[in-house]
Amino acid sequence: MEFDFTTVLDRLGKDALAVDVMPYDNVQIREGFTKLPMWVADMNFATVPTVQEEIVRRVQHPTFGYYTPRQEYYDAIAYWHAARKGVAGVKKEYLGHENGVLGGVSSALQAFTLPGEAVLLHAPCYVGFVGVVDGCGRKAVYSPLKKDENGVWRMDYEDMDRRIKENHIHFAIFCSPHNPCGRVWEKWEIEKAMEIYRENQCIVVSDEIWSDLILDGHTHTPTQSISEDAKMRTIAFYAPTKTFSLAGLTTSYHVVYNPYLRDRLEKAGSLSHYNSMNVLSMYALIGAYSETGLRWVNELCHVLTENAAYACDYIDAHFKGVSVARPQGTYMLYLDAHEWLKEHHCDMDSLLRKGAEVGVIWQDGRGFKVPDTIRLNLALPLSQVKEAMDRLDKYVFNA
Repeated sequence: MEFDFTTVLDRLGKDALAVDVMPYDNVQIREGFTKLPMWVADMNFATVPTVQEEIVRRVQHPTFGYYTPRQEYYDAIAYWHAARKGVAGVKKEYLGHENGVLGGVSSALQAFTLPGEAVLLHAPCYVGFVGVVDGCGRKAVYSPLKKDENGVWRMDYEDMDRRIKENHIHFAIFCSPHNPCGRVWEKWEIEKAMEIYRENQCIVVSDEIWSDLILDGHTHTPTQSISEDAKMRTIAFYAPTKTFSLAGLTTSYHVVYNPYLRDRLEKAGSLSHYNSMNVLSMYALIGAYSETGLRWVNELCHVLTENAAYACDYIDAHFKGVSVARPQGTYMLYLDAHEWLKEHHCDMDSLLRKGAEVGVIWQDGRGFKVPDTIRLNLALPLSQVKEAMDRLDKYVFNA
């Protein structure tokens, strides 16, 4: 491989929430075990070298005053959407910076809904959406995803339509690819969802922050590419942060083709007087959205495919009572431990502690609105994924 996805990075003391913080109170890692950071959704791989190169090149100039985004910034986004997502013609006028995708969702909620209004989401639901909707004083209405006969998460279109009508909903948040389930929606699935949103006159926020991280054999379809109607009723949010491990630089952006939606979104975002880009974030994006970045992501997706296959095969073979739907995108696994907990008369808090005590720092999945679940980050060298599975086998699920 051209790039290094095998070195175990020492992130301790390097401003890494995933490593420097223990998410569980009164839990100590047992002597002899190292910490495997598998909870926060950022990667434990070095970013593509061109990100550092662009930042260093800019830092060599000794001023950092007010600025406007360079044309190279917009050109890089246009290049990336054409090369990686198959969408040509993403013009500067369609783009706008967001201080994180959740900040953009907050602006959209404030621009197009009133306090107390209902918003449609799917459950399991990304915990960040839960917090933003609640924080903005809106009412979250969840349409449950369901597993089909092959264990694949699917949308329940009749349920979506019913909940929209019963709750007089005109605003929906759509996660594509889905976090935490890892579904990469097929084109026909998005078409059916967008038809329901069209029939009910819903404005759609499409969170596509994970859209570069697609596992082998699957293809991401941008929501706005489905139809002209989808293009004009959708506010899409993107970022290189998940893809290139740049969350600390908060470089996110929207793509909005409809000028009515765009003007209201940007007005709402401007009211905090804080929704502006850091100059180094701009250069990070330019370095990421490059030809080198494209090669790097292609290799990364192969690595994540191998990691996910190993973890899922191991869980299926060794962890009786734990089920997992094989992800098609992202680098997260979403485990259902309900049967294991029931059989072993164990509660979720105890299970989480058992893993953390042997250094497997995983994430409580209950915040995603489904009980007895755990989210597990697989964006580590395969050697660490294997070590995590081995520890969970010996000291947790089969202890």
